[in-house]
Amino acid sequence: MKSQPRRLERVAVAQAPSDRPNRAEVEQAIRTMIRWAGDDPARDGLRETPDRVARAFEEYFSGYAQDPTEILQKTFEEIEGYDEMIVLRGVRFESHCEHHMAPIVGRAWVAYIPQGRVVGISKLARLVDIYAKRLQIQEKMTAQIANTINDVLNPEGVGVIIKATHHCMTTRGAHKPGTDLVTSRMLGVFRDNALTRQELLGLANSDD
Repeated sequence: MKSQPRRLERVAVAQAPSDRPNRAEVEQAIRTMIRWAGDDPARDGLRETPDRVARAFEEYFSGYAQDPTEILQKTFEEIEGYDEMIVLRGVRFESHCEHHMAPIVGRAWVAYIPQGRVVGISKLARLVDIYAKRLQIQEKMTAQIANTINDVLNPEGVGVIIKATHHCMTTRGAHKPGTDLVTSRMLGVFRDNALTRQELLGLANSDD
């Protein structure tokens, strides 16, 4: 029997458009941060920094404007009865932690066992990016990816493994470079069948 995941709240955007600050307010906030850091936002080297940072943030957090369930809607049923594991290995991503807004850089292994239909592999990579391009903690992001695949595709099972380096730990605070965090979310046969789960873990570890 397939395990039923705890449903996580899906948030397409963080705020209603009317509540969001406009671009001028964002750039002014960045100038304030530069002054707080001890520098002069009016000097030549920093004059265009507020605009650059605002544009960078638009890219970093573009996942809020995308619906993660929508990209999995198009599926393919002509699979000749294929019912073995599908694994997209080592999907690189960049995210930002919600506690310090410091970078999280890592890779994701995304697996599922189909039940009559499959999705294009690029859609799995895009799903990782949609959740990565938000303020995150790795544990939540791992669950969100797995739960979305499970909810939309209704496969026999889903397994997601993420390995990532957190700059909030490596470049500040504890200052422990060379460490990474490993998280996993197993649903359906990946949770219930130890051999299936071990096969996925072996595929992930073989890329180290």
